[in-house]
This record gives sequence, structure tokens and C-alpha cells, in this order.
Amino acid sequence: QLRELKIVGKVSGQIFFRMIAFRLIVLGLIMTTIDAKLPDGRPKPADRKFRSPAVENLLDQFAAKIKNQDINTIFQNCFPNTLDTTVDYFGQWQDLPVSFVITGDIPAMWLRDSMNQLLPYMELLKEDSRLQQLVLGAIHMQAYFINSDPYANAFVNAPLNQTHSSADIVTPKASPIVWESKYELDSLASFLKLSYLYWVHTNDSSFIASQQWANALTTVLKTMRLEQRGSLEALGTEDYLFQRESNINTETLYSKGLMAPVARCGLVKSGFRPSDDACMLPFLIPANAMASVGLINVSTMLTTIGQWPQLQKECLALGNEIRDAIYEHAIIEHPKFGKILAYEINGFGSANLMDDANVPSLLSLPYLGFMARDDPLYLRTRAFVLSSSNPYRFSGTAGTGIGGPHIGLQYIWPMALVMRAMTTDDETEIASALTTLRTTTADTGFMHESFFVNDANQFTRPWFAWANGLFGQLILQLAEQHPNLIF
Repeated sequence: QLRELKIVGKVSGQIFFRMIAFRLIVLGLIMTTIDAKLPDGRPKPADRKFRSPAVENLLDQFAAKIKNQDINTIFQNCFPNTLDTTVDYFGQWQDLPVSFVITGDIPAMWLRDSMNQLLPYMELLKEDSRLQQLVLGAIHMQAYFINSDPYANAFVNAPLNQTHSSADIVTPKASPIVWESKYELDSLASFLKLSYLYWVHTNDSSFIASQQWANALTTVLKTMRLEQRGSLEALGTEDYLFQRESNINTETLYSKGLMAPVARCGLVKSGFRPSDDACMLPFLIPANAMASVGLINVSTMLTTIGQWPQLQKECLALGNEIRDAIYEHAIIEHPKFGKILAYEINGFGSANLMDDANVPSLLSLPYLGFMARDDPLYLRTRAFVLSSSNPYRFSGTAGTGIGGPHIGLQYIWPMALVMRAMTTDDETEIASALTTLRTTTADTGFMHESFFVNDANQFTRPWFAWANGLFGQLILQLAEQHPNLIF
């Protein structure tokens, strides 16, 4: 770290030593071994929903190496949280493994959340056949859900008399297994990502031969193509409408369930964001970026395996079309930051300049695999996102970070703090984010959905498995790329 500061030779000695002191203090907050104060929050072994020897071995290895005991406690709590608490069902259905993974404190399976919850375990799948079957079961479960309703974002394990969407006015009519019928493009992209990454990490292509999986991929492609249509083009033949009686405007679409008007431009509409809030402008750029990556990756997978050649061609064509449309229509000239990516656009020339904490986000574009973290366009966009020019960037005594309209102003989401650390190689920035994450668990040892900018004891969702797993992913990434920050 000191080596990087030698360039300041002409700077006064006082400033020079202040720079050294600041950097070492920030890094020291992470690296120092201190007495543990956070609690072990895991369920007793007998109460854990799913046991993985590979996960337990990894936890033991990291416990012996992580210097900061609170960071270690958070990792020990968070990394296995999905397995410990959210595997609601794991078994067989029609000779296929099936897994139902709830989001945490809500008894439903989100396509997006369940993919992200299982993502931290990908590197361990070859070491644990039962864990591999759990992820494979989630792929089959997601395929079944998409074939049932491609516009729903969350599902229940069995038909319920009352679900979150029971009172909503929705087209298409929700099936009994739907928990909520918010159409979110990233939900479909999550199915693509889970399928591809499972194949990459296991070399198991058995699920691709399933007609159910092929039907789901066909449905994904059909839905995305339909949602490329402009508003006037689709008028009167809309495939999706959503209305909910609510005093929160982001909980429903407007004008009798329609999305805001758009012009066809190659992008795919999304009714709602990954936060489950309604889009202001329906071409949500981070979700389109995620969809483009997922489609191109699935195309590569199908080419390698040599199955479903027509689907392979359609995936590649649509993935490239979306990618080209992002670069053609979503780059906006900002008066301070220059050319940056907009969060949402409508194809008519309007743009929404902001970023939301939930992934996919503009901040997460390298994490999604859409662009490199040193891409100049990304760096300018990132600078905007992390600045006060982003209306959902907040700063207070508890920390500085990104939130969103879902919870409201002055609430920071740990998810965005993790993503900030995962999209940079600047160790001071990473260490600062880790310090905020370590000191804002409200002494629970877990990540939360959000916390108040001036008091981390005011937080939402004490049981949010996606955020917990994402923290685990961060520690795994640091172990590989910046081990000096944690070991």
C-alpha cells in the first residue's frame, strides 16, 4: 500500500503522512484481529434445512484464516444462510430433482432471489453431489414456474387460498401457484444465468435434454420478443397488464395496468425493477444487460453441447440485438460525468438517470458480465452512481451508500455496499465498504435489506437470504483477488 504513495514526492510531508495514516487506518479496521462481539446466528445443526459437507469445510478453512473476528462471524452466519434456513423443499418430481427455495421472511420463491441465493455455492458443486442436485432442482423448478406463468416474479410451493397477488387485476390471469405477478425482465434472465452457471461449474448438461427446460427457454424468448413491441404497436393486444390497489405508487402500473409508453428500439420492456418497484420508463437498462449476457451465454452452452440448434440461434440473435440497442440508445451525455448509461429509457429520447441498490443495477454491470470494470463508460457511470448526482445515494453517520424508492429516502442497502466492493480493485474503497458492512448489522451478524443512514439499528428485513449470500460471495472474491484484506 505504501508503494502506491511514492508518487506524492512533491507533496508536503504533513499531507503525505496524513495520506499514509488514512490508508493504513482504513485497511487496519479490516485486517486487525479484535475480540469478537457479534453472535453466532446459525440454527442448531439439527434445525438446519440442508447440510453440505463442502460448505462446512469451507467455513472451517476461512474461520482459521480471517483475521477480523466480526468479519468472520458475519461470513459464518451469512454464507450458509440459504441452506440453513430457506430450502423449503428438496425432493423428486417426475424423476427430476426439484428444489423450492424461499427468499427468507416471505414464504415464496422468487426466480431472481433463488438464483442469487444459490450462486455463492457454484464453486463447491463438484465437491458435493447433493448440493449439486439442489441447484439442479432449482433449475427444474424455475423451468416449471416459467412455463406456468412467464410474467410472475414469485411462486408458492402449493396452491394457497390467499397469495400476495390474489386481489391484483392481472393479464394473464395468475395461476394458483403464483405469489406475485409482477413482470420483471431480470426474473427471466435469472433462469438463463442459473442454467448456464450450473453447466459451467458441473459440466452436467442433463437438464438441457428436458423438454420442460426447452419449453421454458422457448417461453423466455417468446416473452422477450413480445415485450420489445412499442406501446402503440401492442395497443389492444397487450400480453401483460397489472393493477394493484395501493397507496404506494410504485406498487402498480398506470393507465389501467399499462406500462409507460415506449417506442420499439431493440430493448425489452420490464414492468418492474428487481426491487419489485414499478419502472418509471420500461426499458430498464441493467435488466436488459443481464438478459443480453444470459442469452449469449446460453447460446454458447447450446452450441458446445450441440442441442436445440434453433433455440441457440434465437438466443444469440436476441442477445446481440439487446446489447447493440443498449449502446445505441442508453448512453446519455451528463453535464458533469460525460457519457454514461441511463438507468431507464423509453425509446423516445427520455431517460431516467439514477441507480437502485438491487441487482441488476448499473453499479453491478461488471458483476453481471456485461462490461469490464475498467471500461471507461462503466467508470464514468460508476462515478455518477456513487455521487450525490444519483438521487438514491445517501450519506450519514452510519455510512454512505445506495438505496432506492422501495424503502425510501435515507435508507442504505448493504447489497449495494457489497456490489461497490465487488466492482473495484481499489483496496481502500473495498476496505471502507467492508467496515461499513461490519458495523451496520445492528449486532445481529447478518446483512439486512436496508438500514437508516444515521442509525443501523433501524433496519428492514432481519432475514434476507439473498443479501447474506452476496456478502459470502464478496468474501470468496476477496480471498482470491485481495486476500491481504481479510487474511
